[in-house]
Amino acid sequence: MKRSVPLALLLLSLLVAVTALAGEKAAAADREALVRELQRTEAKFLESIKGLSEAQWNFKPAEDRWSIAECAEHIAATEPLIRSMTAAALSKELTPEMLAEARKDEAVLTGVTDRSKKFKAPEPVVPTNRFGSPSAAVESFTKERAETIKLATGEIELRRNGDKHFLFGPLDGYGWFLFESAHTERHTLQIEEVKADPNFPKM
Repeated sequence: MKRSVPLALLLLSLLVAVTALAGEKAAAADREALVRELQRTEAKFLESIKGLSEAQWNFKPAEDRWSIAECAEHIAATEPLIRSMTAAALSKELTPEMLAEARKDEAVLTGVTDRSKKFKAPEPVVPTNRFGSPSAAVESFTKERAETIKLATGEIELRRNGDKHFLFGPLDGYGWFLFESAHTERHTLQIEEVKADPNFPKM
């Protein structure tokens, strides 16, 4: 004689399956959105430096301001540094206390791209002409951004893993990737500021 499965147990199993499926769909949607964001800021940066002359590339609006060459170098040099920090954060699971305040997508995007707030670049990524040419800087950046996207599409749970960020406190993995993307956009905006200078070379 077959035993019937209790209705409560059947409903519980169904609920668990539906919840798991919803979680998988949400994680997949997050990854797709993240890749689009990383690709968007990559394209925006590359477009901002397209077709520049040597004079335009090296023009400095003032002695204490960066040229486009220095902005581009900083973007390229910082990409692997931020990615390594992100990878380290992703190796940790957020505690329940951190998880409660770790989702800060909008705060990261708006905070990092706010050019009214100035930050001093860490010594390892201060421009030193390490790439030697615009093409070498671009090549380095595109290669490193591809590695960043590869990491973002891995199997680690972006919303449950993360760590304390030096600017934003508890931050989930998704937020760490947004920080990297927003950093690129911040300095792309800086490039546009240089190009808008009245003394910027015409060619």
